[in-house]
Amino acid sequence: MSAGAPIRRESSDEELVRSFRVHGDPEYFRVLFDRHKKRVYVSCKVFLQDASAAEDAVQETFLRAFQNLNGFSGGHFGAWLTRIAKNVCIDAWRRRRRQSETGEEHLAGVGDEHSLEDGAALRAATARLREEMAKLPEHQRRCIELKIEGHSYEETAALTGLTVAAVKSHLQNGRRMLWIQMEKVLG
Repeated sequence: MSAGAPIRRESSDEELVRSFRVHGDPEYFRVLFDRHKKRVYVSCKVFLQDASAAEDAVQETFLRAFQNLNGFSGGHFGAWLTRIAKNVCIDAWRRRRRQSETGEEHLAGVGDEHSLEDGAALRAATARLREEMAKLPEHQRRCIELKIEGHSYEETAALTGLTVAAVKSHLQNGRRMLWIQMEKVLG
């Protein structure tokens, strides 16, 4: 802890950033972390749909924020963190997509019977999933399609003319229906 003034937990984000810059005491940043970690986690979890990946994204977000705190020029610190988190999540999503594509190419190159059977089963399950999606009510189907394309809840709401709450509800109900139908097929 620095020899300067004691850290006041009720200090504003800007005061904490300013104090961190002046004193260099990581405790100031720790207060910012404690204050914003839950919101950043929820944002990352919504984007990545994976708790473990969201935890990694939170760590990366705060690491980048710590390293670039001099780049914070004032304003709403939470919004600045959210922007960093969004970029971290996009990077993570792209990495996962590239790894997925690389894995699929690897499977296509393998020539043993077992992988051919697995590939056929996967194609059959994918075709069945498409059939089940086509049976969903229009709003559920459209919301799921837009989510698969990578659209946020807000973007999906704008594209469908629904509220964000309605989009979330249609996604949840549509996913549940698909899960039930696919469980019968794969179970």
